[in-house]
Amino acid sequence: MNIRVLRYFIEIVREGNISHAAHRLHVSQPALSRQIMELETMLGVTLFERGHRQIKLTEEGYYLYERAQEITALVDKTTHYLQSNEVISGTLGIGAGESQALKPVMDVMAAILQEYPDILVNLVSGDATAIRQQVDQGSLEFGVVMGHEVLLNYNSLKLPTANHWGVLIRQDSPLAKKKAIVPTDLVGQAILTSAQSRNQDVFRSWAGDLINQYKFIGNYNLLYNAELLVQAGGCLALAYDGIANLYDQQLVFRPLTPVVADENILIWAKDHPLPNVAKLFLKMLRTQLKVSK
Repeated sequence: MNIRVLRYFIEIVREGNISHAAHRLHVSQPALSRQIMELETMLGVTLFERGHRQIKLTEEGYYLYERAQEITALVDKTTHYLQSNEVISGTLGIGAGESQALKPVMDVMAAILQEYPDILVNLVSGDATAIRQQVDQGSLEFGVVMGHEVLLNYNSLKLPTANHWGVLIRQDSPLAKKKAIVPTDLVGQAILTSAQSRNQDVFRSWAGDLINQYKFIGNYNLLYNAELLVQAGGCLALAYDGIANLYDQQLVFRPLTPVVADENILIWAKDHPLPNVAKLFLKMLRTQLKVSK
């Protein structure tokens, strides 16, 4: 599979039109169309539903678009690393979930950006499974995983602040009158949570057998949309303390008791060499946390 053709394919998807993509790529429309048809023939699939003015991706096209972005990003990162081994440059990629515990990580990234203004950052939000996958692939240098994870295949550095679980509730809910939430409070409640937290042993230990009486209505990835559903009265949401928007006074956060806390651990692959900017980041973070190798 030709990297150049993958870049052509990505540009067509972004433009939504072969003519516009050809103009941006400085190639003729017939030549671009021929390249894509040859790609479809090679793969044995149809990538686009072609209309009069715009194109629409097929299911196979969506899949290739996602993979093509990962492949070209990895090629660019690899090329840049090989060509500038002595230079602090390029893109620093870090993936994590939402947490206030990331502050020391962001402080170090801010310091690097001030010192090296040409550096770019790639911040990716996701759960531990998605973050580990991208670290394994090399599309991210670092990930921050939260909770109790088996990390034998990674180098790791524990961050100093833990995440404390609680419940995001409408202010007019009877539960809002409580200072903390005990397991019996959630029986019969419509609960929105992350799939990761629902499956973690630490949360199941807190809830005990009562977890079988909880009404889990679904999962969320990022908390903002979950907040909107809680505001609308559709449910309450399990979340980390400190990340919900409580400024408008419509929602309140109540911690779980006994306390349920997750560690935050920075990870990077053992078998992937780090580019210079990543080495610098790690050195500065260790210094800030006063952690030796």
